[in-house]
Amino acid sequence: MVSSQVPVIDLGPWRAGGPEERRRIASRVDEALQVAGFLLVSGHGVGPELPERIREAARTFFRLPAAAKAPYAVAVGGRGWLGPGAEANSYAEGAASPPDLKESWSCAAEDPTGIPSVDAEWFRPNAWPAEVPGLRPLVAEYLAAMRTLSDELLELLACALRLDPDHFTRHTGHPTWGFNLNWYPGTELLGPPLPGQFRIGAHTDFGTVTVLDRQPGAGGLQIHTDAEGWQDAPYDPGALTVNIGDLMARWTGDRWRAGRHRVLPPPAHAPGEELVSLVYFYECDAHTRVESLPAPIGRIAHEPVDSHTYLRDKLDAITVPAAAGPVRTAAAADAAREP
Repeated sequence: MVSSQVPVIDLGPWRAGGPEERRRIASRVDEALQVAGFLLVSGHGVGPELPERIREAARTFFRLPAAAKAPYAVAVGGRGWLGPGAEANSYAEGAASPPDLKESWSCAAEDPTGIPSVDAEWFRPNAWPAEVPGLRPLVAEYLAAMRTLSDELLELLACALRLDPDHFTRHTGHPTWGFNLNWYPGTELLGPPLPGQFRIGAHTDFGTVTVLDRQPGAGGLQIHTDAEGWQDAPYDPGALTVNIGDLMARWTGDRWRAGRHRVLPPPAHAPGEELVSLVYFYECDAHTRVESLPAPIGRIAHEPVDSHTYLRDKLDAITVPAAAGPVRTAAAADAAREP
């Protein structure tokens, strides 16, 4: 079972335990990230009330008519509304597919570094929907918790490799990050899936760690392992789902694998299923030199990369070309609402 390869890591014992307990937890993390690239993390300190309030506010926005959302429309990597038909994550693996069956509200790091070229690309001001004024303060509170948790996770990962605890966090003094509210509506809005179409196509994330607060669903998250192929991701209502991205896998010389995953379309027996996921993508300081750890930790010595040149190339890869085949549009979604 894939659940046996995705352990629940309780941060309480990690924080309070003695050296032997911490070594045991770190060893379990190392083992899981070699196999699946995923963990479930409990004891994280984020109660269920805040994510649910964010979901409620997000649904208010997503259920607006397309004309009301259009002023906030952005391309992949932008800050605002990413509408239907804009993104196909499978493109990151070189696999063409219909666009992903979702909408997103995206924001990202905005506190400037003082370096104009960096700030213009990676630290621009975020947009917020005037129609839902309560969304911004809720998200700000959540993002502060995610930043703290992500640095704690990076320290745990360093210890799992028997490195200094700040091996990764020394590169997160002024990091970039992204945050998506992903809305997965039912087929009554976007129509039935086309052949090969998913809510999110198969891919790996691009950064260091991703922290996901998700809802279980029939059309939900699946993860891929070599031993078992695609399997439903394990779920624990008290835990957050954590996976490592391409930069971290590369940093470890492919000792750890980036967690490959996808989100299934609504199934025939639950066509009206609606889910909202909160996805925090953590990265590192702009233009960090990411160099593979040598053996015996690392297994493949990748060429060093500039972290943010690498990230930009990945974001560009999943942008659906304007000339790509049939897409589900917001206009079509509005038409589906008509009696």
